[in-house]
Amino acid sequence: MKTFTSRRARAAVVALAAGSLALTACSENTGSSGSGKDSKKDQKEAAAQSKAVVYADAAASTGPAEEVPGAKPGGTINVYQEAGLSHLDPGQIYVSDAGQVANLLFRGLTNFEEDGKGNVSVVGDLATDSGKSSDDGKTWTFTLKDGVKDENGKEITSADVRHTIERTYSEFIFDGPNYVQTWLSGADYKKKLPDGGFGDKHLPDDVLETPDDKTVVFHFDKPRPDLPQTLAMPGYTLVPEETDTKEKYDKAPVSTGPYKIAEYKVGKSLKLVKNDQWDPNSDSVRHQYVDGFDMQFGVTESTQTKRLISDQGDAKNSIQLTGSVEATQIQDVVGDAAVNKRTIQGFQPYVQVLNFNLDRVKNKVVRDAITYAVNSKSLIAGEGGAYGGDVAPNLFAPTLPGYEADYDPYGRLKTPQGNIAEAEKLLKDVPAEEKKLVFAYANSEAGQKRKVAIEDALTKVGFDVVAKEIDAASYYEQIGKLDNPYDVYISGWGQDWPSAATVVTPVYDGSLVSDGAPNYSHIKDPKVQELINKAVTQEPTEAAKTWQEAHRYILEEVNPAAPLWYTKQFQLYGSNIGGARYSTESSYIDVTRLFLKS
Repeated sequence: MKTFTSRRARAAVVALAAGSLALTACSENTGSSGSGKDSKKDQKEAAAQSKAVVYADAAASTGPAEEVPGAKPGGTINVYQEAGLSHLDPGQIYVSDAGQVANLLFRGLTNFEEDGKGNVSVVGDLATDSGKSSDDGKTWTFTLKDGVKDENGKEITSADVRHTIERTYSEFIFDGPNYVQTWLSGADYKKKLPDGGFGDKHLPDDVLETPDDKTVVFHFDKPRPDLPQTLAMPGYTLVPEETDTKEKYDKAPVSTGPYKIAEYKVGKSLKLVKNDQWDPNSDSVRHQYVDGFDMQFGVTESTQTKRLISDQGDAKNSIQLTGSVEATQIQDVVGDAAVNKRTIQGFQPYVQVLNFNLDRVKNKVVRDAITYAVNSKSLIAGEGGAYGGDVAPNLFAPTLPGYEADYDPYGRLKTPQGNIAEAEKLLKDVPAEEKKLVFAYANSEAGQKRKVAIEDALTKVGFDVVAKEIDAASYYEQIGKLDNPYDVYISGWGQDWPSAATVVTPVYDGSLVSDGAPNYSHIKDPKVQELINKAVTQEPTEAAKTWQEAHRYILEEVNPAAPLWYTKQFQLYGSNIGGARYSTESSYIDVTRLFLKS
């Protein structure tokens, strides 16, 4: 990645809306075994290393990406992953594993660029820069770079960008982000363009305008200063209009990035090879060092870890995609200096919670009792202890502006193993039928460990837990259905960019409750809506206070989800992998700069 030399100096630091002022910074791995042991130190560093996001100009958005020291061309990187990918259609991508793959396959108007030292900027990707705002931030204009083509050799035009946005209004798109759609057309945006632009009807020019082949103009009814960051999400990367196969596109998408799909066996494997239509001179972020990536699904984290520790044969050329060092083998890694040198570590933005389906678990007393009863200590042990996470006292991560380390309304920090006495006290007069809970869990190694910890904690205080297994690849799709048959289920959420707006709004905004939306608890509360509507119109300093007020009200007065733990990343890679570092944007290994040493 770039070191932001003279180009960086010409980029402007932007004051972002709704308190979105910082990204957590983590330095490149140095092989130290100390990181992750001191939770308080980790959290302080997560906040202290936060730096302002930069919106970059055309010079900083011009390729090629700065060379990675020592990089060599050639070879294939093996990728280990336990669960298959839920989606490869960009409009459906909202989960981190597919997001990792998306950065190799797809390009959007903008992208995040980082230097490994915590400096993060938004650069133009398909666009010449990070965008130009006017009309007090209500209008954003993007100009496309010349000569950018898809894998079929077709040049990208503004019509393709318009199509990419409009198709997210379609009924078959249900799992991706909806920020841009709701900003353009309101919460009921799907009613505004039900055919997703595939017919003769399109969004009007006063909403989305394409005056020529190179220009795209977004018109909003209020300032949207976060738009460049929003468009950098994988869910808004390009889908060329001519080759869009609607529902079928999920299995065979068209590449605009440095790699394209050679073979995809859903749930089993994915082979990527070089896209010869990708021009490095148009891309300031990505590299194309290796000939391809061979992704193997169904490889458990314990098997991944064993192979990478042994570092034999093909394992030398292998990485973990979104998996982590398996908990029981952490000491085998940190206790061997040579192995530990092949790790990346960082604090992630995710908060793991136990969601309550409010359509089924309607008694707040029951929800409070569960929140007191759950055993964060046991859950974190299954994640790798201090290397895998910290106890979460609330719903905001330490990486988020406005995080309050001491805000702990349920005493999670004092009783991380669960407050059994308080839970039993609350349940004293609760009828037996309300103590029967259907708990959904993913059929992965991590999911099995979480199932045991949740069952044990809730059974201790008198709940009758019925555990239901869900395929890990479709886990979020299943719990995202409004009419799901589950009472409680674990989910993890991290900010889409550094703003409390990207936590409170998507997860707790009642107007956005729908199939596939991340409001997994189905919370619809007038007070929450009032505070959200207030915060999004305020300056960052004022908004931060309103988001904190909303956070406290949600957790104390509604309690739609019990906070469990904050996640950390601890990944291992083979000895022949070069360029490995932690990505503060993806929260995993940075896949855009990898190469094989020999």
